[in-house]
Amino acid sequence: MDRIERLVSASRTTMSQVMLPEDANADANVHGGTIMKFADTAAAVAAIRHCRSRVVTARVDGMDFVAPVYVGDLVHVMASVNLAGKTSLEVGVRIEAEKVRLGEVRHVASAYFVFVALDDEGRVTAVPYLTPETDEDRRRLTDATHRQHARQEARRRARARIPGNKDG
Repeated sequence: MDRIERLVSASRTTMSQVMLPEDANADANVHGGTIMKFADTAAAVAAIRHCRSRVVTARVDGMDFVAPVYVGDLVHVMASVNLAGKTSLEVGVRIEAEKVRLGEVRHVASAYFVFVALDDEGRVTAVPYLTPETDEDRRRLTDATHRQHARQEARRRARARIPGNKDG
């Protein structure tokens, strides 16, 4: 079966949610895990839009929080596919927090999620090719390719450290 291709814009996803007291600690700072779960959900939606199949999170390439999120902030998560491999894809996520009444928006965190596509029986399946549309899409694709190579090399080195492993 020939693989189809999809445009980056077909995966673009924005999700927004007001942070409530149950999302935070006693000082009204939203838990990092709450933000991470929201980011994983938005990234999964972007991956599903690209693949049109089930996906599972395989990896998150670090999430550094550069600004706090507070109860009452409106959090926006923007996600889109950066790279499509054979059976996996990288989704870039940007998280912003907005103080709606003040009109202030600040960058909170960014991360890269790697998903594996699954068919209806739960087996790994091919993903569509990715077609970048803008210079920014092309830059993100190039950067994602470098990250993919780095992840592959790190996996190879990790396997080589396992005693008796013939794959390393």
